[in-house]
Amino acid sequence: MNIIDVGSGPPIVLVPGIQGRWEWMKPAVDALAERCRVVTFSLADERTSGAAFDPSHGFDSYIQQVRDALDQAGVTAATICGVSYGSLIAGAFAARYPERAAGLIVVSGIPPSWKPDRRVRFYLRAPRLLAPIFCLASARLYREIAAATPGVLQGIGAALHCGYTAVTHMFSPTNMARRVRMLDDLDLEAELAPLQAPALIVTGDAELERVVPVQLTRKYLELWPRAQVVTLPRTGHLGLITRPEEFTQLVAPFVEHTSGLPASRRRIG
Repeated sequence: MNIIDVGSGPPIVLVPGIQGRWEWMKPAVDALAERCRVVTFSLADERTSGAAFDPSHGFDSYIQQVRDALDQAGVTAATICGVSYGSLIAGAFAARYPERAAGLIVVSGIPPSWKPDRRVRFYLRAPRLLAPIFCLASARLYREIAAATPGVLQGIGAALHCGYTAVTHMFSPTNMARRVRMLDDLDLEAELAPLQAPALIVTGDAELERVVPVQLTRKYLELWPRAQVVTLPRTGHLGLITRPEEFTQLVAPFVEHTSGLPASRRRIG
């Protein structure tokens, strides 16, 4: 399996979102590596991941991939950080392998109770055919990108950089649609509810979040009422990309703290 293993210090595993490519998170990887050891990868069914993916195992293949990445890196336990869709993978891993999850971070995550809304169901009808419309609709994220950067020219430059990353590390509409459908037969809510690892929930500003509404991410508090919640200001869904240094300032202290806790004290409540 192809893993990225950079930096030194307390370990954190970054699980990418539904687009599946670790490269989209590179600004956060680079910033976190200044304070932590960062392990990440592209999801197992991505051609570049080099990981085994068994369609018959579906979502479980991603959970196994987190375990394989830790084994390959020689890390016994780490903070597991899931971004958007990746939050479900991170949470399920922490629930199944509590001894290997020092802590759990949910970043703009969809909750386990989530069901595809009307917009998502529209794209699921014909993922490849409707991919151009999906890409055009992504222009709605410009307001968030502009808010995170000072000045119009800087905002345009940041938007172009995000677009360049998306083009050079292209997502697969078919894979994305399959990842959504994988959730149909799972009861992740029941699986994640008993989780005992310390948890941190990171959201952007409600008025800038145009992908996963903040109130949806905060539904994790219904499962873990004593989890910490922080807001990364001047961001929406892309905070770890548009404000990676500020993202690191929120996340790294949690990683450092949980890595120093003995297993007997790793509890939400």
